[in-house]
Amino acid sequence: GSRRASVLAFRRRANPIQSVIAPMQINLSTQLPCSLTEVVAQVRTPRLLRQVASPLLSFSPLTPSEFPSTWSEGTYWVRLKLFGLLPIGRQAIVISYPQAGNALAFMLRDNGYSPLISKWDHLITAQEVSGGTLYRDRVTIEAGILTPAVWLFARLFYAHRQRRWATLAANGFNY
Repeated sequence: GSRRASVLAFRRRANPIQSVIAPMQINLSTQLPCSLTEVVAQVRTPRLLRQVASPLLSFSPLTPSEFPSTWSEGTYWVRLKLFGLLPIGRQAIVISYPQAGNALAFMLRDNGYSPLISKWDHLITAQEVSGGTLYRDRVTIEAGILTPAVWLFARLFYAHRQRRWATLAANGFNY
C-alpha cells in the first residue's frame, strides 16, 4: 500500500524524463529610454507585437479574422510563420490585464497555448524607473518532451524582441 505509493512517488521525482518535461521559465528585462505611458500605449497594440517579432516570427490573425487596433481581454487565434515563410502552426494569444501592485507599473499577460504547447504563459511588466521604463518578460513554457527545444527558441525570441523594443524606444517608436 503506502510503501508502494512512496516508491512510485520517488521514482516519479527521480525520473530524468520527468525533469526534462517540467515547465521551464525565462526572465528577461531591459531598460527602455522612454516613459511608462509610451510603453503601455505600444504594448497594447498588435502592431507592436508584429514589429518586435519580425523577422523571426510573423503572426496572421485567424479568429477574429483581423487584429484589433488595441488588445482587449480575450482569445486571439493566430497562424505563426518562422521568418515569414515556414508555417509552424497556430497559437492562442489569451490577453488579460492583471492589476499591477502600484500606479507606476503596468502588466499584460498572454496565457497562450497551441496544439503542441500546453502553456506559453507570458507576463509583461513595465515599471517606471529613473531615466525610463524597466520592461520585463517572464515566460513559463510547458510542451511535454518538446519543452527544452521550445524554451530555447523562446529564449532567443524574447532576447530578439527586447532588442527590437530598445531600438524602437530609442527612435521614438517611429515604425
